[in-house]
Amino acid sequence: MSYRFAICDDDTKYVEYIENLAARWAIQTEVRLETERFPSAEAFLFRYEERRDFDVLLLDIEMTGMDGVELARTVRQGSDDMQIVFITGYTDYIAEGYEVSALHYLTKPVNEDKLFQVLTRAVGRLARNEPALTLELPGETVRLPLSKIRYLDVLHNYVTVHADRDYTIKRSLAELEKGLDQRFFRIGRSCILNLAFVSRATRTAVELSGGAVVPLPRGQYEKLNRAIVQRM
Repeated sequence: MSYRFAICDDDTKYVEYIENLAARWAIQTEVRLETERFPSAEAFLFRYEERRDFDVLLLDIEMTGMDGVELARTVRQGSDDMQIVFITGYTDYIAEGYEVSALHYLTKPVNEDKLFQVLTRAVGRLARNEPALTLELPGETVRLPLSKIRYLDVLHNYVTVHADRDYTIKRSLAELEKGLDQRFFRIGRSCILNLAFVSRATRTAVELSGGAVVPLPRGQYEKLNRAIVQRM
């Protein structure tokens, strides 16, 4: 399995410490883990608005500028899926943690075993809550949450699923389409879009958040616009 963690804390040394613990947890649990560091809530939100693909947010509360509680409230306005874990030296914010549906509240200095338990709970909750495609790839099986998939396209007998990275698999687009939900829209015979990632559409192309541009087949512009409006 593959997961993406964000670590948001203005203490650089502590971010490195938590990142090292998370890496050890990933080795122990035999999962692939990618982490990104953010020195402020504002830096995280800038990245998050561009691409909402994090599974777990490890979040300090007391930071310069926007604090962690306000950041969590902002995130929750658009997503209930990401697991939020507060990591802080203060114990005055437990009620706020419940308010934003935080998974857990860890106090510094963080105990390694306790963090491992919380991370295992986080990915367990993700597995229960998030619909996903299971992709059988050479040497690995990837459970890919639907919320992370930007689009799927087909070339010959292979479909590429574009998410945090590209996954190419020898299956038909129609077969994979059965595992998708209402957030996805098929444009023509060779491409399916996740409407949540559409940032702009013209009569010839669709721009997705993150920078991808997908050609739009003739006759699909009005249908795509209707699908976007219905989803709003």
